[in-house]
Amino acid sequence: MNLPPTRLVMFPSRQIGRREFVLLMAGAFVAWPRGLQAQQPDKVYKIGLLTAGSDAAVRSLQGILRDGLRELGWIEGKNLIFEARYAEDDLDRLPGLAAELVSLDVDSIVTVGTLVPIAAKRATSTIPIVMAFSGDPVGSGLVASLAHPGGNVTGLSSMTPDLGGKRLELVKDLLPEAHRVAVLWNAANPYSALVFKETERAARTLEIELQSLEVQAPADFDGALDAATRQHTDALITVEDPLTIDHRTKIAEFAIDKRLPTIAGFKMFADAGGLISYGPNPGEFMKESVGYVAKILKGAKPSDLPVEQPTRFELVINLKTATALGLTIPSTLLGLADEVIE
Repeated sequence: MNLPPTRLVMFPSRQIGRREFVLLMAGAFVAWPRGLQAQQPDKVYKIGLLTAGSDAAVRSLQGILRDGLRELGWIEGKNLIFEARYAEDDLDRLPGLAAELVSLDVDSIVTVGTLVPIAAKRATSTIPIVMAFSGDPVGSGLVASLAHPGGNVTGLSSMTPDLGGKRLELVKDLLPEAHRVAVLWNAANPYSALVFKETERAARTLEIELQSLEVQAPADFDGALDAATRQHTDALITVEDPLTIDHRTKIAEFAIDKRLPTIAGFKMFADAGGLISYGPNPGEFMKESVGYVAKILKGAKPSDLPVEQPTRFELVINLKTATALGLTIPSTLLGLADEVIE
């Protein structure tokens, strides 16, 4: 470590008064190297984390942010604190949780999902909000445009509603004779509504009848899934959302029990026992959010940081589930898979 050369302040031998002493010390401070004058104890930054889902989602995000920011000099417990809040699928709690984070004077709020940044933006127009992944930020009024957000919100958008149509095409590749497909989606989520509409357009082209299974709370799942059974559905598509993600194991177990092929958006559905997943990797999204947070902590404005969208999508097939369903996955489909779970 290179230290500055020692500078001595020589006082006259005569006695000096208090006022003279203060003036002399002030002069000594001015004479000290400018770099050391500016040194002050490190600021401790507070990062708020908010999700509509369970603590598992917010803890996963916290771990990714903690590891990524540590490499850039922000260390939890030293100059970084996380304040995590999660609504446990009770959307009515979101406004209060967002207000809590604002009252803590956090330096940034990182959100998961589509409805969460909406609640955060209603709670503050000044604290920077980073979307770890969110659907339709423009349509939801979160940003003016992807290239020029124009407010206090930026981050990553999973706005790829046309994936609903591609997942329906996967159903036809897997089950050429399928004529009725159910779509399980959160009707309270505007992004899920867009995906469902896109799936409807694709269904008309593919001559498939869609069955809408709408859920808005955990208590809705039993009735929605039972409806799929009563209507003799050939396959089930699940739209990714904090609510459906939290209940992915329940959905997968139901589908296996009823021998119902399922296709969902994120790999975590296939990991939980779903047959196929096709969509962006949310873990990669969360890692990308580290860069946004770092830039904001360094003084960047959200309005100057363009919103990014996914450029890579992964196809995951669970062969163990295929065996349980008595299905043979076409070799052409297997050849396209990024990962096969056996």
